[in-house]
Amino acid sequence: MITHAVIFAPIGQASRSDQIVQRLSNAIITGLLEANEQLPNEADLAKMMGVSHITIREALNTLRANNLIHTVRGRNGGSFVCEQTWEFSNILNPFKTLSTDYLSDLGEMHCAIISHSARLASRRMTNADITRLRDFVEVLSASTTPEARTQADMRCLLAIAACSQSARLANQELILQSEWSSLVAILFRSENIHREIVDLYTSLIDVLASHNEVESVNIAKNLIDTFTFYLIENKLKHNANSTP
Repeated sequence: MITHAVIFAPIGQASRSDQIVQRLSNAIITGLLEANEQLPNEADLAKMMGVSHITIREALNTLRANNLIHTVRGRNGGSFVCEQTWEFSNILNPFKTLSTDYLSDLGEMHCAIISHSARLASRRMTNADITRLRDFVEVLSASTTPEARTQADMRCLLAIAACSQSARLANQELILQSEWSSLVAILFRSENIHREIVDLYTSLIDVLASHNEVESVNIAKNLIDTFTFYLIENKLKHNANSTP
């Protein structure tokens, strides 16, 4: 699976345990690694991520301490993603402490990643990649809860970044999603916003499939700008409602 290839890609030599914890935490919180999903064993993780067994064990211990994974002993045992992880990412009211400048800056950073990913993906995506992305968008379209819609959206965005075939872009997208996911979950309570986002993804797939680089960049930019507009709008509404 393309998302798992990014999640378990090799870690740089200077990164070690803390970056493994960050990458896997982000993947769990955003739902890319699903509740009750079993992680590869320590030996396989060490080989896949290019680090020592000790480094993997330290990272898994931290994830267990943070209640993101749990370990089952025995023949069918291993490390599994905890069921309650969504509760950790779904902050009660994230707009309380975030400024409009922060949201604007976050949107600009995300727009830079996704629009450039779309530029490269328009040149490099295969028919199989297009089919996979279309499947992800169909899951997003059929989702009925904010949590499910957010997790489907995160998969769509990561798939676009991964199809750029740039490991740095894909990894930056994964890191950014830990901030992004709890915010857009609020937006996905709206049926109108949900439908607007699905329509934008559908248009983006069409231009990616035709390898139209200019339109791929324009629609990808429009997608993230739409999210950012609604985030700032919700922040302003929260401020207005909080004013005595």
